[in-house]
Amino acid sequence: MIKKILSIFAFSFAYAAMAQVSFGGFPYNWEDKHVSSQISFNTMPTIDMEALAAEDAVVDQYKEAPYRFGFEHETAFGINQASWRSIENEKSIWQFGIECSGARTINLIFEDFFLPKGAEMFIWSADREEFLGSFNHKNNQEYRVLASSILQHEKIVVEVQANDAVKDQVSFVISMVVHGYRPVLMNHFADFDADRGPYGTSGSCNNNVNCPVGSAWQVEKKSVGLILSGGSASCTGALVNNTANDGTPYFLTANHCYSAGAGPSWVFVFNHETSGCTGSTGPTNQTISGCTLKAKNAGSDFCLVQLSSAPPANYNVQYAGWDASDAATVTSATCIHHPSGDLKKISFENNAVPQGSWSGAQTWQVQQWDDGITEGGSSGSPLFDQNHRIIGQLFGGASACNGSTENGQGDSYGRFGVSWDTGASASTRLKEWLDPGNTGAQIVDGYPAGSVTAQLDASASSITNVPANICGSSVSPVFSLMNNGATTLTSCTIQYTVNGGAIQTINWTGSIAQYGSANVNLPAITLTNGANTIVVTVVNPNGSTDENANNNSVSISCNAIVGPTVTVTVDITFDDYSEETSWEILQNGNVLASSNGLYPAGGTSISESVCLAPGCYDFVISDDYGDGLCCAYGNGSYAVSNASGTSLAAGGNFTDSETTNFCVSGNGVDSMTETAITLFPNPAQNEIQLIGALANSSLYIIDVAGNVVVSTKTYSANVKVDTSSLANGYYIVKLVSAGKVDSLPLIIKK
Repeated sequence: MIKKILSIFAFSFAYAAMAQVSFGGFPYNWEDKHVSSQISFNTMPTIDMEALAAEDAVVDQYKEAPYRFGFEHETAFGINQASWRSIENEKSIWQFGIECSGARTINLIFEDFFLPKGAEMFIWSADREEFLGSFNHKNNQEYRVLASSILQHEKIVVEVQANDAVKDQVSFVISMVVHGYRPVLMNHFADFDADRGPYGTSGSCNNNVNCPVGSAWQVEKKSVGLILSGGSASCTGALVNNTANDGTPYFLTANHCYSAGAGPSWVFVFNHETSGCTGSTGPTNQTISGCTLKAKNAGSDFCLVQLSSAPPANYNVQYAGWDASDAATVTSATCIHHPSGDLKKISFENNAVPQGSWSGAQTWQVQQWDDGITEGGSSGSPLFDQNHRIIGQLFGGASACNGSTENGQGDSYGRFGVSWDTGASASTRLKEWLDPGNTGAQIVDGYPAGSVTAQLDASASSITNVPANICGSSVSPVFSLMNNGATTLTSCTIQYTVNGGAIQTINWTGSIAQYGSANVNLPAITLTNGANTIVVTVVNPNGSTDENANNNSVSISCNAIVGPTVTVTVDITFDDYSEETSWEILQNGNVLASSNGLYPAGGTSISESVCLAPGCYDFVISDDYGDGLCCAYGNGSYAVSNASGTSLAAGGNFTDSETTNFCVSGNGVDSMTETAITLFPNPAQNEIQLIGALANSSLYIIDVAGNVVVSTKTYSANVKVDTSSLANGYYIVKLVSAGKVDSLPLIIKK
């Protein structure tokens, strides 16, 4: 009986390899190749190779089933399985050995996984030749799961190093040990011969994606990834774009690939491909571990998940475009996939693809592949139409290799257009996720590179030189014009608007080759006080119609302060984990300034100036780990001050966040005076009330220019003042009596 497949991260790393899920460093005394006698090894039961081979012989015939390479031992090895030992610098080490006799590889899955700051985990082979890690608190997920990758040895060691102060907070259970008995990557096993192709584990009639036949698909291939699950190369899928073009890491695969609770320990491997046509090895360390389910539906056999984090820039991934129109106009189709967990392959159907049904799902029917096929592990892989847009994902079928040629059979792919809006809710359809702005678009090209190469395609790339906050009424934007078309761009019309006003036009001429760009300086633009939006659109490339209107416009927003301004300075000294810190300055819930997300090294400092209008604000500083800036991991601090150095907010010892209210006027700082007087409402409209006002005091309301706009006397401890004549803005209320002055901020907002 085939065991239930649980999800796990499973693939090879070279010595000291670095992946997205690990954070560098070395196991304890790594240069010493001796394995400590203090490490005890727990030996897994022997596996029945003959029974596994018989099962695999049956299952390998069905591409709806994953390609299994390991036997899954369910375990419950907790932190209490071994003892901590003291090492240097008030640190301790925990080491636990696992042995799978005769295994070619071992990989693990951890549940209830939590590492505090000051603790890190490594997993290393008993020959001390390769290791994984470090893993640390940044690997903690809300679902408390961590999947490890493969180590090529029959004995491995799990090691945790931790500061003595936090070691008791370390938590995990090794819930699965996978005994690898056959390859997921052919180059793991020089002696393995299973009548497979020359490139890896898949059949010999497959095409490596980087063979000449795949030359037109080098953009789309970057979206495709392999899903590893338990001891299996489970499925294939692809990153998909959405109408916001914002890089949200949505990943489309097949419904039959997903089982309840699987997502947290699925692992996605990107760019696993050979650099040429006939190579047999490819990168295996560009990975993302874990995801959350967004939507799935058996009616078109689709599953959409969101990866636990976006692939980093060095992965150079693509978010594939798609066509949800479900139009029966598909004249040819292409599939990019990982058959049997192998290097990335590509298959072609050069004829029309009709609609149909298969095993209860609405499908596209590839009737016979012309070049290449699919296998187990290809399930969920994207089917692209002749326009290089996804129209479905692989459900199943009968195609296979017959020696070095195709067997003449076809496959069935769940239809993207059915997946789009057939389901009854967001959890059973795609449109809410892939069209978050409800634009109604049914055809979207890829991101960041457009899927279709047009002859004439002028692109509005970006607008720069527009700060988020501007002191004054003028700005001079710089517009980046890009040519995505195959024809050199020599002229176009650039149109721009401010706050939806009249269209201004620039007739541009020059020379931009394909994928090149040029900066165009726009004239100085006059802004209004408050929020502004600048929109730039490019049309008429080379005097003709643009063949791709999806990338013709770009916009940018800014906040302009027209009138009196005050400059405040934000100074931050970071703790050892600078990337956890962020800050914002808000007014009435609107963010007017914030950290830029470019963090320096831990322990360093920044100083940023912010221009504000006179008024009252909230300064919010946050730490996404919840331990502030001080003092367990460095003596960090923050301070906000005005131009004269007066402190508006300061601190460092907080948990998740800390908020400080401050007020500034055109002449400097007017912090809320330490007083028993209460003023409300604030903001106010036509009347304010002061409780605790001094009897026989003079009351003044002063505007930002220093003019007294209201003057009256107080005769009791409860005073009402008419403010109906005051315009919206910031004011100071002053109560003056013999030997005492009380100042309170006031905002009028009608």
